[in-house]
Amino acid sequence: MIADYRWKPGVRLNVMKMARELRVSRTPVWEAVRRLEQEGILRSIPNRGVFMAETSLERSLEVLQARGALDILAVRLASARMTPRLIDRLARCLPDQLRAIENEDTVSYSSADFRFHRLIYQASGNSYIVDLFESITLQMRPTPLKIMPALASLYRAHQEILQGLADGNADEAENAMARHTKIVLDLTEEQLGFFLERKELIREARADSRILSRSAKPSRNKRLA
Repeated sequence: MIADYRWKPGVRLNVMKMARELRVSRTPVWEAVRRLEQEGILRSIPNRGVFMAETSLERSLEVLQARGALDILAVRLASARMTPRLIDRLARCLPDQLRAIENEDTVSYSSADFRFHRLIYQASGNSYIVDLFESITLQMRPTPLKIMPALASLYRAHQEILQGLADGNADEAENAMARHTKIVLDLTEEQLGFFLERKELIREARADSRILSRSAKPSRNKRLA
């Protein structure tokens, strides 16, 4: 549900409703909630409930740096294990991504992007990095990052990754994945820079406002006069 962007950052989750939808008791749902709390994806507030966590851009950048390094490793390992069937499954993710770009639907794009990368990780043959991928991807779900400006470039990178894998060219696939990673990191760093600049501007403006407010007040001696 979280991977499919069911809830936005800060939204309250209804545990009983989830249990009914999944047709299980509340116990396994609460167990899942506790695990996701430990990973920083959910948070519980006493007397209020369970909420989707809100991740800062600073944290998003750290998570994406780790994910980018893993992506490059995964595509390197997967390139030696590609089959026509896997290539076909990867190729079928691209029309969904293109449709999402046309509709400016970042949620649908992210879902198709997730399927594309998960197939590469699964093809790597390394179950450990598959588990890391799942965990890191969930960590990215509550991010405030706006990805729409980069979707066209990311789509082209996916095409290049697919072509490298289809050609059996591990270097081409790895280089394309590295470009994919750079696009995402550059976008995150740019948005983080804008956010920090805006935050500093507001801080300075408020400080100036307080100074002007104090200077505008008449002194006690002037009031007595």
